[in-house]
Amino acid sequence: MIDVRELRKEYGEFVAVEGSTFTVEAGEVFGIVGPNGAGKTTTLKTLAGLLEPTSGTVEVAGHEPGDTEMRERLGFLPEESPLYEEMTPLSYLRFFADLYDVPRATANERITDTLDRLDLQHRDRPLGDMSKGMKRKVAIARSLVNDPDVLVYDEPASGLDPLTTNYIIEFTRDLADAGKTVVFSAHNLYHVESVCDRIAIMNDGAIVAEGTVESLREAFGHTEYHVYTTVPIDGSEPTDRGHRLVVESMAAVEDARERAANAGGQVADIRTVEPNLERVFLDIATRGEA
Repeated sequence: MIDVRELRKEYGEFVAVEGSTFTVEAGEVFGIVGPNGAGKTTTLKTLAGLLEPTSGTVEVAGHEPGDTEMRERLGFLPEESPLYEEMTPLSYLRFFADLYDVPRATANERITDTLDRLDLQHRDRPLGDMSKGMKRKVAIARSLVNDPDVLVYDEPASGLDPLTTNYIIEFTRDLADAGKTVVFSAHNLYHVESVCDRIAIMNDGAIVAEGTVESLREAFGHTEYHVYTTVPIDGSEPTDRGHRLVVESMAAVEDARERAANAGGQVADIRTVEPNLERVFLDIATRGEA
């Protein structure tokens, strides 16, 4: 559905994206993460046809970004999405359905179904009187009014309360389960980890790592063992569970056990801590290398 090859985008002498290559299949959720200025938004705007690449190739649903056929198959949600605040959700969404030449009966059915799935109430209230979370739901519904095959979302849950955020993230997964291709960026790595099939980590305009959460853990993360002993040993720290020593191998665990026994104590507990996406991301972003 999406094929990006050696994408490069320059603004004068500044290179915002350099050499990005990735593909996204139908029914897949692909997350793009990275620090501010990493090139995430530039990449998404290029996919949506809002920016022209300096070099490289981009195909979305078999078309170049900006082609009329591609726009008919794409739904785009920018991070900031001002709405026509004097309109109601229903009038606003019908307006955009008309722009896409969606028949009125089809549009009404599609709009009602989407707003039901998003659990949006007060559909006849002016948008200017709605909360940020409700407006965000309307913006998402707008991205679906043409029933696109590909969805490009830039920070879909930015600035929302936890309940609304979780709802929108789960809705994103539902869209993929329905066969749509979803590409989105987010700062909340927990949500990225919970919903994405694959992830690209960007830094300084380049993709420095890409794969499933599991493959990124294996390549860049490391498992820690938290060993709790009944007596202090060199390198441990006191906690309410006992004296904790953090090590990275079973050999080190056995060494801690021997040292505790030699000090007249024993190992009370061992906890295995697997690397999450945030720890992997911080390690990769800090090193700036794949």
